Amino acid sequence: MVCAACYGASQMVRSREVAAQRDDGPEGRGGIGGRTSSADRGAIAPLSLPPPPPPPPPDGPWRSYKEKIASLADKVNEAQRPIRVLNALKWDPTVWDSFRKSRFREMPKADADSYAKLDLGFDPRARMTEFQELAEQARRDLGADDAIGRILRTTCLEYRDVCKMLLARGTPEFYALSRRLYGSPKDTFPDGTTQVREISMTLYGLLNNLADDALGPLQERSLDGAKVVEILRERFKGYFGEAAVNVTLDDGIVADAAAGSDYVKVREGATFTPRDVDILEVHEGWVHVATSLNGAAQHVARWLAKGPPRTTPVQEGLAALMEVVTFRSNPRRARRLNERVLAVDKAEDGATFLDVFEWYRTEGYEEEECFGAARRVFRGAPLDGGSAFTKDITYTKGLVSNYHFIRTAIRAARPELVRFLFVGKIAHEDVPVLYERVADGVVRPPKFLPPLFSDLNGLAIWMAYSGFFARMGSQAIEEYYERMFKML
Repeated sequence: MVCAACYGASQMVRSREVAAQRDDGPEGRGGIGGRTSSADRGAIAPLSLPPPPPPPPPDGPWRSYKEKIASLADKVNEAQRPIRVLNALKWDPTVWDSFRKSRFREMPKADADSYAKLDLGFDPRARMTEFQELAEQARRDLGADDAIGRILRTTCLEYRDVCKMLLARGTPEFYALSRRLYGSPKDTFPDGTTQVREISMTLYGLLNNLADDALGPLQERSLDGAKVVEILRERFKGYFGEAAVNVTLDDGIVADAAAGSDYVKVREGATFTPRDVDILEVHEGWVHVATSLNGAAQHVARWLAKGPPRTTPVQEGLAALMEVVTFRSNPRRARRLNERVLAVDKAEDGATFLDVFEWYRTEGYEEEECFGAARRVFRGAPLDGGSAFTKDITYTKGLVSNYHFIRTAIRAARPELVRFLFVGKIAHEDVPVLYERVADGVVRPPKFLPPLFSDLNGLAIWMAYSGFFARMGSQAIEEYYERMFKML
């Protein structure tokens, strides 16, 4: 017997099956009338498709931290590409001819009108806007508190001010912007009291007491530009290996030599001593070109290949320090670098171009050398006193600050930070930030390092003893030996 409950349940199942057959499709599973053919019995009902994906975000796919930095760095490098500060401040060669014909009595013809004739090769106002926008993008993409973001923002704003400075060539505003970007002889070191000019005045007294002809044989300027090019090519081939560094003659540069991203230019018509070539090797090659190549080798931190003004003290100071610690410098060379600070200081305090020219003459330089030195101080600035192009203070300022940075890093058992002075174009405050980002691949360590920075043992001892001798120096000891010398 079948119980009533079981019978009722089977009837309900049967009713559902019949209903399903009737409701399958608009006319039932089998079509009209609900009849199902043998062919239809094996058919599979179509699957319903998922809804279409939402449209891509307007900013594109997500980007990693490294992608954001690399993209910003590429934009900054591209925006600064046409900016050539020193080219924008060049004087026409006829200025020297006219000045010489006046017997060095008439002010040279270099003013706002003459600078306006020099084509910058780009629209400075458009670039100012572009750099401002890039600084704002760095804040948005990386955040206001991101350390690398701050470096990029500061870099962009400095390039913006460089464009503004070039617009002001020949006016007092040029000097105001130059002082903001490169500093002043009145700037103090981190102790807050010692001024750059005070250090230069001390060096001025020390260096003037060194007689070139008494220290060793004077070298003749026996090497022309073509020979120097040949020598440097061979030396750089050994130092940089497969990284090609081009050395060429150039008749358009003002200095005896100038370095770029992967090249060194030697002024055609200039003559050199063998010691000059040794200096060019370490100054232009081991520092300026090496840091450019190390910066260009960055796959993320690509902005390190280019140097805004904030990096100039480390660059020029490191190059000057390299001349000293490799024993390639000499009193005349050291004096010339240091006197640039004093010349800028004079100009700031009211000295005219003629005043600075005459001061150099009292220092024993030939007239054409005096003209070139004074031109460095006043290029871009008014010539009637109270203004200057202050970039040249960075040699002495940077030499002193680099010395203390290196010495302190070694004493603090952080020698790895010293090598990061060569990672690219950097300021001292960038070094800890960049070193910390090696672990996650944002920054690559520097490839090209001078031997004494690859192995810091010798430099560490040199620094230790230099500090020791400075602290133990006794006037009484020196006077003892001076009395001995007077007996000769």
